[in-house]
Amino acid sequence: MRADGTVSSLSTALPLASVYMKQSQRSPAGKLVLIIGPSGVGKSVILQALRDRHPDFVFPRSATTRARRKGEGTDLYRFVSDEEFDRLIEENKVLESAVVHGTERYGTLADEIIPAIDDARVVIREVDVQGFDSIRKHRYFREGGTHPLQSIFILPEKRERLIERIRNRAPISEEELRRRIASMDNELDHAAECDVKIVNHEGKLQETIVAVEKAILG
Repeated sequence: MRADGTVSSLSTALPLASVYMKQSQRSPAGKLVLIIGPSGVGKSVILQALRDRHPDFVFPRSATTRARRKGEGTDLYRFVSDEEFDRLIEENKVLESAVVHGTERYGTLADEIIPAIDDARVVIREVDVQGFDSIRKHRYFREGGTHPLQSIFILPEKRERLIERIRNRAPISEEELRRRIASMDNELDHAAECDVKIVNHEGKLQETIVAVEKAILG
């Protein structure tokens, strides 16, 4: 570990559920918490555990232009047209957005987050590094902004384990493997920019969940 608290080598075993936290981020309720980390590091399981254990936390919906599937509810997505999505962006109501599968758009909506923070509630949102970069520069959350933001990066114990998981998920070409590894490394390079860094050690997921809870609750 470097002097600034970042991880210098993911190949080196680290203490159980290691947490590297800036002192200034021990904030009370009423904030947006971004959960960040490469694919396969365990974010989805951590998020589900937070949902189960903290019904007081808010998990905002995404806006999406994709078609609503048969029998699908509106608990995870707010379904909008392309025109509505454009209007939301023009009105500065989208904190970050991305295009998925070439045409479908997804976005993080301010009105799914800001009122809850104003009501002194913790809002949890999973984003990629591009979404993190957009949100932290938004007028609500940038330095000197109006609302508190905390970013938590979930690190693997070893980089090689993530590569192994990529290989084992499904047969892929060497070119696709190189692309995914490059994307993973790009995400890992952003860990130092986050307020809290937590290492998810192999076989110690429950300890990692507790570490994330402690980071959020201070």
